[in-house]
Amino acid sequence: MSSLNKGLEKVEVTLKWDPAPMGAPVHDLDLVAATYTSDDPYGEPEYLVHFDSRAPDGTITLNRDSRTGQGFGPDEAMTLELERLAPSFVRVVVGVAIQQQSGRLTFGDVSSTEVEISEGYDKLAEDDFSGVPDSTAATVAEFVRAEGGAWHLDGGVVGFDTEPESFAREMGRKQS
Repeated sequence: MSSLNKGLEKVEVTLKWDPAPMGAPVHDLDLVAATYTSDDPYGEPEYLVHFDSRAPDGTITLNRDSRTGQGFGPDEAMTLELERLAPSFVRVVVGVAIQQQSGRLTFGDVSSTEVEISEGYDKLAEDDFSGVPDSTAATVAEFVRAEGGAWHLDGGVVGFDTEPESFAREMGRKQS
C-alpha cells in the first residue's frame, strides 16, 4: 500500500472464473465501476465504466474483457488511477455482474471465481464469492477519498440479486 499520507494511487481489480461446462451456456461476468461526486456520494453515479467503455478522463479503464472465462491469467482487469480523479470525486464502487442471457446464473453456478485488488505488487484484498453464492451481482471494492484527499479501500464483497442494468443503479447506494 502507498504511504499513509498519499493513500492509494493506482490500483488494479482483476477477475477470474472457469468456463462453463461443455454444452452449457457461457458464463459471462463483467467488472463495472461507478463514480460518485461529493454532491451526491450515494445517489446516481456520475458515470459508469464497463465493457466497451472507459472513464471520460481516462482514469478508469477496462483493460481485459472476457465473455467466457477461457484463457490464462485474469479474465477481466480494470485499472483505476485514483490519484488522477478530479477532486469532486469522493467514491468509486467496483462490482461484478453476471450476464443473464441464458437464464438465471448465480456466483454459486460459476466455478473457481476469484477477484483480486492490488496496488503494484501489494495485494490489498481477494475473495472467491463463496460468501454470496445466491447473488447475481456483487460489489467487490469501495474506494473512498478522505478529507485530506487520500484514497483508501473500504468494505468487502456485498451480494445483490438483480439484473446487470439494475445493479448499475443500485451498487453505490449506502448499505444498511
